[in-house]
Amino acid sequence: MPKKTSDPSPTTSLWRHRDFVLLWSGGAVSDLGSAVSTLVLPLIAVQLHANTFQVALLGVMGRLPFLVLSLPAGVLVDRVDRRSLMLWCDGGRMLAIGSIPLVSLFGGKVSMWQLALAAFVVGSLRVVFDIADQSYLPVLLPRESLVDGNGKLRSTQMFADAVGPTLGAGLTALLGAAARAIAADSLSYGASVASLLLIRAREPKGASAPAAPRVGFRAAMAEGLRFVLGDAILRRIAVSTATANLGICLVTAIEVVFLVRSVHSSPTQIGLVLGLGTIGGVGGSLASRRLTEVVGTARIMWMALVVPAPLVFLMPLTQSGWGVLTYAAGWAAFNASGAIYNTAQVSYRQAVCPPELRGRMNASIRWLIYSTTPVGGLLGGALGTWCGLRGALWVGASIMALTGVWLVTSPLRGMRDIPEFATA
Repeated sequence: MPKKTSDPSPTTSLWRHRDFVLLWSGGAVSDLGSAVSTLVLPLIAVQLHANTFQVALLGVMGRLPFLVLSLPAGVLVDRVDRRSLMLWCDGGRMLAIGSIPLVSLFGGKVSMWQLALAAFVVGSLRVVFDIADQSYLPVLLPRESLVDGNGKLRSTQMFADAVGPTLGAGLTALLGAAARAIAADSLSYGASVASLLLIRAREPKGASAPAAPRVGFRAAMAEGLRFVLGDAILRRIAVSTATANLGICLVTAIEVVFLVRSVHSSPTQIGLVLGLGTIGGVGGSLASRRLTEVVGTARIMWMALVVPAPLVFLMPLTQSGWGVLTYAAGWAAFNASGAIYNTAQVSYRQAVCPPELRGRMNASIRWLIYSTTPVGGLLGGALGTWCGLRGALWVGASIMALTGVWLVTSPLRGMRDIPEFATA
């Protein structure tokens, strides 16, 4: 009989839930390593004298798997043990990223081809891991604890995003080469493997596969898409998040180049600015449960995106010196709103979906919302080359500011709470 930890009551702190703490701690260390790579990977490319479009293309290679692999990954997640799948993904990512510092350590020269290949492999395995992770959390927690659990996971992810770039800059300065500093990301995946191995809870037999006879791979993918497109709220969530990702990827594809070449910031300053920019996300994640209770599980989704939207225009207004802090302020406002929104919408997805469809539902959502990420990266590189880095940032900020429009015109506008959560 599968082992399973006791479900916490709504009044019990999740910090006393052993398996959740293990999932959280391993994910937190892994998130910190990945946040280090957010700065260090493009820094390696800049140190290799890559041009703006090449740096942007590196980001595209990491995001392209979300478009290509999400739907088949969802079928895989629904058919195999999700925890085991997550273990294999972390091991593969550890080897892919670890190849970069190994080449540098033994005196070799890291190439753009190696960076692009590593980014693609890590991105591919991340697609599978993230879908399995979101589908696995409801195995550990009851429905009424999902908002709290997602909020805690999101807050540590945002904290890692805040600290990671600064840590990456410090490691680069300490080790003398960005290619060696990225070893921190490889080690972080090892920590995640260790935490997953210690989790005692196992999925009930049949939780990762439908009780009915299996259909073909294409038919199974179609079932997930039909579920998402058949739900009016899920449809708008997908379009809204896809819009946000288009703007985010446009901006992140060129932000390091912009801060180095247009604002003349040092790696340490860039790490500090990007770290400060994610502080808002930490606050938003920590406040998400309380705000959801006060505002409502439905209303919070669109209000979180619409109210702070104008502040994102602080980013293209960035100037040298102390003016660089406006970039951090714009990111902080957007990250705070995004953290609150994401906690609410992910919890909704987990609550309304049958267990046997969770992998394909999450995969379908991710396929839709990440379909714009390669476009955003390529658009950022193209606009940055053709009309200047600051002009490209204005376009990206405008797209990000419009994210909430889709939800304001959805059924969510007339609702305070999602019925599923009101029942729970």
